[in-house]
Amino acid sequence: MNKINVFKSLSNESRLQILDWLKDPELYFNPQEGIDLVEVGVCVSQITDKLNMTQSTTSQYLSMLQQVGLIKSKRIGKWTYYKRDEEAIKNLGKCIQQNL
Repeated sequence: MNKINVFKSLSNESRLQILDWLKDPELYFNPQEGIDLVEVGVCVSQITDKLNMTQSTTSQYLSMLQQVGLIKSKRIGKWTYYKRDEEAIKNLGKCIQQNL
């Protein structure tokens, strides 16, 4: 995990908002037919709608968060679902605690 890139990814309010929403997806997103929001993740289209941004901007934000390891994706058919990587976020907290 490259710390500088992680902090860059966290320097945007919308990306922070995505991480916050994904912490408790059942609270922030509508149920998805046949897909568990917690176990599988949230569809890009729901995140896009909630951000009120274009799909391409949302995808860029999700890609950045995934590249630094803060979220995971799962493709099912033509849909991609995202959820937080809780272990990575926990490790980031430990890193901050130990080094800053």
